[in-house]
Amino acid sequence: MTVRVENWRTWMWSIWLVAAMSLLAVLDLTVYGLVVPASALLLAVISGPADWRRQGVDKLDLIMVAALYLAVVALFRVAFTVFTVTNVPGLFLCFGAGLVLGVAGPVLYTVRRGRPLSDLGLWLGNWKPAVALGLILASIQFAITLFGYPLPEPVGWVPLLVMSLTVGAFETVFFRGFVQTRLSASFGRAPGIAIAAALYAGYHIGYGMSGEGMVFLFGLGTVYAVAFALTRNVLVLWPLLTPLGSFFNNLNTGDIELPWAAILGFADVLGLMAASIWLAHRRLRRRRQQQLQGEDADKARFRE
Repeated sequence: MTVRVENWRTWMWSIWLVAAMSLLAVLDLTVYGLVVPASALLLAVISGPADWRRQGVDKLDLIMVAALYLAVVALFRVAFTVFTVTNVPGLFLCFGAGLVLGVAGPVLYTVRRGRPLSDLGLWLGNWKPAVALGLILASIQFAITLFGYPLPEPVGWVPLLVMSLTVGAFETVFFRGFVQTRLSASFGRAPGIAIAAALYAGYHIGYGMSGEGMVFLFGLGTVYAVAFALTRNVLVLWPLLTPLGSFFNNLNTGDIELPWAAILGFADVLGLMAASIWLAHRRLRRRRQQQLQGEDADKARFRE
């Protein structure tokens, strides 16, 4: 019976995701930012208590979420409103530091708490439904935004694509794998999704974004959050869905122009993110091996 209920809930939310993504084609962006979260709240109420069940407030989790969030927003704010394009080295260093902190910080904290990286969505479990759902949503988004879009010369879009992949990796791990997961554990899945989506929209103040744009991003952030909650795997969002949205926005606004050399900079940032995950994986594997060795030693002493 429980399996049937979960299957029904999964299908219900999957259909909602397809509908919410499709609404990008017909709704004004501000209206979208209000309608989508409201419909998600209504569906969460209808779907029953599972979306509101919580594990208990973990104060250390909430402190770390707040501290890392404020640090990331502050670094982005300094990068884009203090250094700006008039000081490219300073802008990139602050921006890159915020991106790396947003991945390495949660990874390190997760390991220190003795939790698996799967808590952040960094695992291969459930990868097939995650990839399938990600492909469906990304295809809808591509059809609405980028299909038939006239691309400029390669220098005008290739560096932007690499930047979008890098920022997408940061946003997926930080806001979905870390912020949303930890808030959902303390307050319940539905409140965790809502708060994480609001924090995702609010963090764009670091880019100097207006309030109207953040209303739209609250709606889009809700879509991303629900997709991640269904699969608990980063592959549902990255490397397709979130980078495509960021890529289209950067192309459409035309506010950012990057040289070819920027590719190397963002590749370095991606490399540092990957290195932090790899080192954490090694540490967890070594810890597990030590535990197994200890258990074997205990069994041997017991037999003696």
